[in-house]
Amino acid sequence: MPTPSFDPSQLTRDHVLRALRHIDRQGLNLPPSTVYDLVYRGRRYPPRPVAQLAYRLATGQTDAKWPLPAGGPTNGLLEHLDFTVATKRPSLANSPLDGDVAAQQAMQDLYTGRPSDSAPMEKAKGQRMDVQEPVSGYNLPPTESYDRATALQELFISEQKLDDTLSALRRRRNIILYGPPGTGKTFLARRLAWLELGSTDVTRVELVQFHPSYSYEDFVQGFRPDAQGNFRLTLGVLLEFCHRAAQEPDKPYFLLIDEINRGNVSRIFGELFLLLEADKRGPAHAVRLPYSPPHVPRFFVPENLYVIGTMNTADRSLAPLDYALRRRFAFVKMQPEFGAPLQSFLAQKRVPAAVITRLVTRLTELNQAISDDPDLGEDFQLGHSYFCQPPPDSAAADSWLTLILEQEIAPLLDEYWLDQPAKAAAHKKRLLR
Repeated sequence: MPTPSFDPSQLTRDHVLRALRHIDRQGLNLPPSTVYDLVYRGRRYPPRPVAQLAYRLATGQTDAKWPLPAGGPTNGLLEHLDFTVATKRPSLANSPLDGDVAAQQAMQDLYTGRPSDSAPMEKAKGQRMDVQEPVSGYNLPPTESYDRATALQELFISEQKLDDTLSALRRRRNIILYGPPGTGKTFLARRLAWLELGSTDVTRVELVQFHPSYSYEDFVQGFRPDAQGNFRLTLGVLLEFCHRAAQEPDKPYFLLIDEINRGNVSRIFGELFLLLEADKRGPAHAVRLPYSPPHVPRFFVPENLYVIGTMNTADRSLAPLDYALRRRFAFVKMQPEFGAPLQSFLAQKRVPAAVITRLVTRLTELNQAISDDPDLGEDFQLGHSYFCQPPPDSAAADSWLTLILEQEIAPLLDEYWLDQPAKAAAHKKRLLR
């Protein structure tokens, strides 16, 4: 016969399952929880009342009191028994479509490598089923000094354009580099960060790339599976990086967002619509995040965090940026640069003058034709990044240029004038003559 000294740590998964089945059979109306729910097979239950009922069934005492407080202690014990405890979400209670957690729980039941109460499996002794990321096989590059002279040598932009871009970054703390493909947007974004840092310190620069599947849970905060297959509240890239930046308030940190318009920015950014503004930084403007429990400190964007996004203007499949988000950024337009800086760079790489002239002439003519086309415009011009890696052997330069024009530029022209094949053929003929 159970004794009154039954320890909560002796509670088993079977005890809790018995309690859940009893609740469902009897149709018990348990007092709702305030913050957390125990999610099992698409249904939600208040964690502490479930634990108390399981405790009473285990002890055989109908008036036994659950000795642990609500919140972390009770939730931790239930999670240790492989139950999912999730933050309450604004959805229909016990609906088959009860948020993402219900779907995740259903997927867990389908996982054949994990035992379930309906089909128990015996785990081999000593066999681990943990899943983890592979250990990195490389070391971070050494930090080197980086100054204005180095930047001007690498970047095919004028000194005035560089100064204006840095001024925008310091003023707004958030900028977006936008323009046609191949104009060096990502290349410039990284070097702007290095220039402000004075070095190539990769520990204070974080690069992410948005895409259609990228979500708020990836970027800010959400429930993600751990090595044991349990879903836990996990910090996204932004929160983790903000916490690092807040620990060194006297040093700048840079978050680079490549292809920012390829994701659903309104959903990904969430509260950042408010917190990204230059005058809304710091703890005085902190807000509570939807997934965070009440006792967790509110979130703010530190003043030393800078955001640099890049946006390709030639992709017609992308929706325009939200106007509320646009107001938080300064926009810097990037254009193809086939002038003196690129020509000087190619000459230093021992590309023959005749090849440089051919490259500049053909691309300038093509970009003018693209800009003049009413169905395209200057957003579809071709950038100089296609030609920034010439071969070390100057004798191979002519063949190198021809292959880029044939294999990379010409297929793009077929896409540009998909409904006008004759026009595409004419432009390819002029390009490759």
